[in-house]
Amino acid sequence: MTAAPTLSKQERIVSKRLIEMLFGNGDSKSRSAFPLRAVYLQTARQAGCAPIQILISVPKKRFKHAVDRNRVKRQVREAYRHHKQILEGTVAEEGQLLIAFIWLSDRHCPSSEVEKKVVSLLQQINKNL
Repeated sequence: MTAAPTLSKQERIVSKRLIEMLFGNGDSKSRSAFPLRAVYLQTARQAGCAPIQILISVPKKRFKHAVDRNRVKRQVREAYRHHKQILEGTVAEEGQLLIAFIWLSDRHCPSSEVEKKVVSLLQQINKNL
């Protein structure tokens, strides 16, 4: 029996410096699969960080209620957790990949559709690395 895939604290972008690096300097690339957009950047690995780190953003402009934003984040997080092996082995030993998933729609989507879109984005990112 294999262990279920997990999403640890080290796999999340929490550092303001990393967020600014991802969105600030203009080196990052972007891919879309409506209702999601992925912004990603390959950099040198920071000490104590996972090789791939993610951030999930659901703007308040799209969903006014926190419960709705949290549901969408949970759907994206679960889809990524189940399919993160698509990117395994693509990041160099000393490299790091930062990915931000941004929700673009103002409507909920079924989990199966969100999962398809996350897989599509991960495959696009894998192809372009």
